[in-house]
Amino acid sequence: MALAAETKRIVAQFEYSDADVNIGVKEFLRQIDEGLEKSGTSMSQIPTYVTAVPNGTEKGLYLAVDLGGTNLRVCSVRLNGDNSFNLTYSKAAVPKSLMVAKTAKELFQFIAQHIDSFIKEHHYDHYEHHVRRRETMSNPEGYRDEHIFRLGFTFSFPVQQVGINKGFLIRWTKGFDIPDAIGKDVCALLQEEIDILHLPVKVAALVNDTVGTLMARSYTSPGKTGALLGAIFGTGTNGAYIEKLSNIKKPLEGEYDTSTGEMVLNTEWGSFDNQLNVLPNTTFDIKLDSESVNPGIQMFEKRVSGMFLGEILRIVLVSLLQDKSVQLFHDDNSSHNDWKSTTTIAPESGIFKKWGLDSAIMSVAALDNTPDLGTLRQELDSQLDVYSPSMEDAQAFKAIASAIGRRAARLSAVAVGAIVLQSGKLTDPAQGDEPIDIGVDGSLVEHYPHFRTMIYDALKAIDGIGEVGAERIRIGIAKDGSGVGAALIALVAASMEKKQPTAEESLKQVRSEALLQNSGRQLSAVNEVPEQTTPNNEEAIDA
Repeated sequence: MALAAETKRIVAQFEYSDADVNIGVKEFLRQIDEGLEKSGTSMSQIPTYVTAVPNGTEKGLYLAVDLGGTNLRVCSVRLNGDNSFNLTYSKAAVPKSLMVAKTAKELFQFIAQHIDSFIKEHHYDHYEHHVRRRETMSNPEGYRDEHIFRLGFTFSFPVQQVGINKGFLIRWTKGFDIPDAIGKDVCALLQEEIDILHLPVKVAALVNDTVGTLMARSYTSPGKTGALLGAIFGTGTNGAYIEKLSNIKKPLEGEYDTSTGEMVLNTEWGSFDNQLNVLPNTTFDIKLDSESVNPGIQMFEKRVSGMFLGEILRIVLVSLLQDKSVQLFHDDNSSHNDWKSTTTIAPESGIFKKWGLDSAIMSVAALDNTPDLGTLRQELDSQLDVYSPSMEDAQAFKAIASAIGRRAARLSAVAVGAIVLQSGKLTDPAQGDEPIDIGVDGSLVEHYPHFRTMIYDALKAIDGIGEVGAERIRIGIAKDGSGVGAALIALVAASMEKKQPTAEESLKQVRSEALLQNSGRQLSAVNEVPEQTTPNNEEAIDA
């Protein structure tokens, strides 16, 4: 009974009430505005220079490259114009030597070579007919780009983006360390290596995975309007949404299309409320943060994402194991266990190792509704070396895991709800009765049982949304944002490019410039004639 009582006390610490949700939304909206006003805030509100989203009617063949960490993925996406697409891809491991290469050239050369191989293998017919630059006498510059692949580059490292296809590397993460690349434009680095191979490819867009999720959902979602928000709820968490340009008060560097009056912003909401103004903060959260590699940073992510939920649970279990009065995973004798065996935990159990408890077991706990929780008990045995866990052990584990997962889902609703309110779409007559579409991706929304249901329950409690508003919010999975989304951003970038003149227009331009130059030479000759011949000059000009 001591374990049950202590479990109840701990579960209460993870309660995140309707009132808490509303307090969180108000603070989230405040920090959204703060990020729109200036740089250096908790939520960065990073401009992406993407100013339009697809509607599902777009057609074409686009490339995407995803350098997300230790793997490189190259893919092509054929947009069919009916909300559907065909995806082809290849994957390769990035050699460790290239992750710490002496120069950026070595890494980006590797990427370009894989693009070359991919095109030759999967699109050789296009490869033969595509030309990087065709020489032409009709163009004043002597050439024209035509029939080239536009490529979206998903580069999952911190960059300072100053254009839709321009961003400077701030620092490496995930085991990469190539000092030579710091401060350089990663799109230009890749384009340089592509050009050396004479590939018919233009790096058209630099892509963040949340923006890709937004674009992919906008293309495939049913309805007249595209998605408002693309969100990741997986190993990490972040969101990108469509904001009115008029609301962005901080300076925007670089060039972008102003015709839509909107721009997609990467919120970087993993750092929401790093100051802990409103976020829940149990002793377990404090311990997790203090032992993390980045104390005081990504405080929202540390309460929401799959990377940290299992560790929070592990820290709770260790605290219970240290309290001998509750007897977690311990029996005095076999009569205390319905499996008629004594419960013990191995010293090498993952529970005793930092990051040793995989969040996936929380899904097992949530799904197991058998009378004796037999499935969960078997997983505790096989995954965490808990021998013959008792019914009470499994009940405690399930209750605590569920409380941590539920809090994560309700915190997720704070972010989603705040973005919906920020957009004003619930009260916008132009929106009509159209659903407000949210694209999501990640292991939590895909695999954690009832995660989306718990988000909806919390959305209903938010002032300004309520049950009626929550019914208009449609949360749907947007698969492969790094591929399909990157290709779609390349499409948007291509549409933003200055339209190339036709051959006829170029010829007219050449003739016009020739006439101007000839007139200029005549005028110059006139100005150089001695003053005493002025009457003749007048005759020449009249002629």
